[in-house]
Amino acid sequence: MNRFQWISLLLAAVNLILVCLFPPFDYLSQARANVATFDGFAWAYSVRPNYVVNGSFFQLEILVVLLNAAIAWLLLRDRPAAASGRKKSVDWQRIILIGVGINLLLVLLFPPMENYFAVTKAVLPSFDGFYFLFGDHGARAIVPQMLYIEVVFVLINGAMLYLLLRKGGGIELTPEQRAALAAELRQVRK
Repeated sequence: MNRFQWISLLLAAVNLILVCLFPPFDYLSQARANVATFDGFAWAYSVRPNYVVNGSFFQLEILVVLLNAAIAWLLLRDRPAAASGRKKSVDWQRIILIGVGINLLLVLLFPPMENYFAVTKAVLPSFDGFYFLFGDHGARAIVPQMLYIEVVFVLINGAMLYLLLRKGGGIELTPEQRAALAAELRQVRK
């Protein structure tokens, strides 16, 4: 592990501490039939009546911090030195990792929200749009189901592109190696 990876782990630990000290809160209004509306972030140990921690968003925050730490770990790993005389090529895997990290941050900064009038116990929530997380959300609630779907799609697409754009191909065997491998496989079958 190199120095930069240690720094990324330290930053991830500091971020996790901050996320745990200032979790997202929902306000339960008596006038709105106790429908939880997103109210922002507050000190975890403060006593606030009619406020509850938004558990779904809190879990996603922790997941995104850990995923971004893993992405930073991969980006900052030591790479073998390029052979002399070879032209430097673009490392598409690094670009994909950076893109996935940025997408995860944008997904959390602009979560899907719905108007509290539309909040029902239906399986499929309504959708009002994507709003900036630190804006005024007195009449909106975060839609955690859609937020989870967004995060999963970003991760799946990023993983597929990461694997698709890996360097190097399969191992080329010589005809002699193929014959020896075929003979070995015949012996195993018997």
